[in-house]
Order: sequence, then C-alpha cells, then structure tokens
Amino acid sequence: MAISDPDSAAGENADPEASADPEASADPEASAGTQTSADAGSHRDAPGLREYLRDHVVHAGVILGFLVYPLIYEALLATPAAPFAEAFLPAITFMIVVLYMGLFAMSFDFISGYTGYLSFGHAAFFGTGAYFVVLAANGQVPGVPGGTPFMITLLLGAVLAGVLALVIGSVSFRLTGVYFAMITLGFSQVIYELIRSWGYVSTNPTEGATVSGDALAIGVPFVDALSLEVGRLTGESVENLLGLGIDLSTTVVSYYALGIVVVVCYFAMQRIIHSPFGRVMIAIRENEERARAVGYATYRFKLAAFAISGFFGAVAGGIFAAFSRSVAPDGTFYFLVTADALITTIVGGFGTLAGPVFGTLFNQGLEDVLSTESGGIATLLREGLPASVLEADLFGVSVELFVNTAVDGRAPLYLGIIFVLFVLFVPNGILGTLRDRLGGTVGKRLPKHLRRYFR
Repeated sequence: MAISDPDSAAGENADPEASADPEASADPEASAGTQTSADAGSHRDAPGLREYLRDHVVHAGVILGFLVYPLIYEALLATPAAPFAEAFLPAITFMIVVLYMGLFAMSFDFISGYTGYLSFGHAAFFGTGAYFVVLAANGQVPGVPGGTPFMITLLLGAVLAGVLALVIGSVSFRLTGVYFAMITLGFSQVIYELIRSWGYVSTNPTEGATVSGDALAIGVPFVDALSLEVGRLTGESVENLLGLGIDLSTTVVSYYALGIVVVVCYFAMQRIIHSPFGRVMIAIRENEERARAVGYATYRFKLAAFAISGFFGAVAGGIFAAFSRSVAPDGTFYFLVTADALITTIVGGFGTLAGPVFGTLFNQGLEDVLSTESGGIATLLREGLPASVLEADLFGVSVELFVNTAVDGRAPLYLGIIFVLFVLFVPNGILGTLRDRLGGTVGKRLPKHLRRYFR
C-alpha cells in the first residue's frame, strides 16, 4: 500500500530550501575541465543567498519597525501632536507587554498551531519560567546560588519547564481533541493552586514573590560590557547614544533588550518548523494516522514538540519576571493567561508563528487606546473637547458621562466583540488571511507582489 510522504502534508509550510537544488547536479562541462569546481560552487551559492535574503525582507522590515518605534514615539511626544500620539499609539510599556506575551503566544502556536493539539494548560510553563527566575534571584532555588546571572537562570527555568512539559505530555498525549485540552488545563490548575498556597515561595504566596536583589541583566553572563540591566525602575538608561544626542530611558533600554531575546526565540522556532522535524509536526496536524503509518513515532514527536513549546513559554515568563521584578499566581499560572494567548493566536492566525505577535500587538494596542494608563482616547476627549461639548446632551446623558461609561476602560468589551467578528469573518486570522490572499507565506510572496508595483 503506497502512502504519501508526510513531508507533502506540510504543503507550503515546507522549507523549499530543503529540496534538491537542480543546479547542484553534476555539470558535464565541469567534468571536462571547462569550469572549475570553485566557480560552479559560487554560481550555485549566489542564487541561494539572494533567495534567502528575499525571503527575509519582510522579517527585516518588521524588526526594523519594532526597532525604530520607540524613537518615533518619543519624537512625537515632543511635538504638538503629543496628545494624539499618547491617545492612539501604544506606549513603550505596552510594547514590552507585546514582546513577552507575543513570545508566549508564539510558543502556544508552536504546539497548537503546528500539531493541532490545543494546550489549555500552557500557563504552567509561563509561570514556571517566571517563578524560577525570581526564586533564583532571591537564592531560594537549591543548587543555584544567589547572584547567578539572569541568562543562566533563564535557561535553567526554561529547561525545567521543558521537563515539566514532558511529564504532562506523557499523560496528556494519550488523549486527543478536547480531552487533551482539558487534561492540560487540569494540570495547570493543580500547579496554580499549589503555588498560591506554597509558603516557601513567599510569606504571602497568594500575592506572589518579588526580586529582592539587584536588577537582572540580559546579555553575555559575567561580561558587564555586553549586558543590559532591565526593569521599569531598576534598569539601565543610555545617554547620548553613539554620540548622536539620543537618550534612551530605562523602559526603552528594557524594550530593546527583551526584543533581542524574542527575535532569537522566534528564529529558533521558525528554523525548527522548517526542519524535517517541523514537517512531521505539520504532518501530524494534517493526518496523524497517515504519519504513523509511514513509520513516524508520532507520540515521541508530539512530546518533543510539547517540550520545545514549554521551553520557549518559560523564556517568555522569565523575561516578564525580569522586567516586572515580581510575579503572582494570577498573572502567571492562571488559566486566563493561556486564554490571552489563545485569543491573540486566533486574531493573528493559527499555524503562522508570527501571527500571534501581530494578534498581541492588535490586542494591546486597542487596550492602550481604550485605557487611561498612558493617555488613551478617553483622556484625549476629556482634555481636548470644550466644556460646552462635554456638557452637551447625547441620548439623554452628557458627552462626558458617555465617554466615561462607554469608552474609558472598556477594552475587554470591545475586544470581545472584535474577537467574535474575527471568528465569524476572519477565521484564519490576520496573517493567515494575508497568506491566503497572497497564495503563500508572506515572507516569500509579498516581495514578489510588491515588485509588480515598483518596477
């Protein structure tokens, strides 16, 4: 009985670079001595390099956008357009949330979007990484002395989360569908209840724990010149960057430091997905029985994917703890943390990896606009509209009361409405729909479409 190779189930997600290069075949002229092997190699490598660069133009554009955003935002705050910038653009603190929650959502999509197994207990890994970092910084982890560099404790916490994922997955992957989702949720809630009542964590475990020592640094361990301390209040600031007269606040420096970690994790997960291992993950999602019939030990592949997903989920929790310097059970282990990742993944697009980042950006951006923590549209209306307009009658109430009631702090209401609309009309999410329109992955298809208009 002939069964198709599960690599074919990967469809367009498969890495085209892994296919055989037609130019790699033997050149009869080369054997005749008319062309040296070095010249042939250079002719083969050049197109491959150009193709690789073309495929990553979109990645470079997105990274560049995140890179210059703080500079543009700070520049706008120094102009007359400052009230509008504060109202409609996410503050840097919200962008930092986009980074670590986007990474967590990517780790959720890694297992749920590429194998088809929804992990409703994913918060267990986020919380493990966050709590490990805080407890290690306080010298409360046996075998890890206080003062151990943050990057080392971050990796140790991620490895611990990976081991925890193996334990949970060894039981959970004996089930499928909603039963798998619910048993992972059960494991997560058990850990949540344990942490919030474990007196070893802190004197008041329901309120969480706080880093009591110095600021945590992202960079090369034991090399201060290549490390940056992060934290809203305890992080480093930079004055006169490269002699350009640009000053970076502690929040902006933390934004860039956390961003480096997120970018490295993204490309690591992307490389795994585009590897033969990732193709098997996609084959499991498309048709697990066929993948098993071909000869793949799908149970082991799912366990390994779950462990990798837990590893990166813990990294997200660790950088969150480094920036906030405090953790609490409700903000790390609680099932609503997983619900946030699920929502942003649906909005951004399942099985896209980068989609959850855009979903998180959309979520946090809307929340920032509808809040008053750093401006928001409600503050703009109250401070920008004349008193006569605010006191005017609108459907039986004043405009000011309408703004306070229907706009200020109503982000969850509008996010819920938008989420329902996405499920009904954009089921593939932002990036998934864009892929469908372009006929392939955005990184490969978008440059080709743009070249049509810039010739």
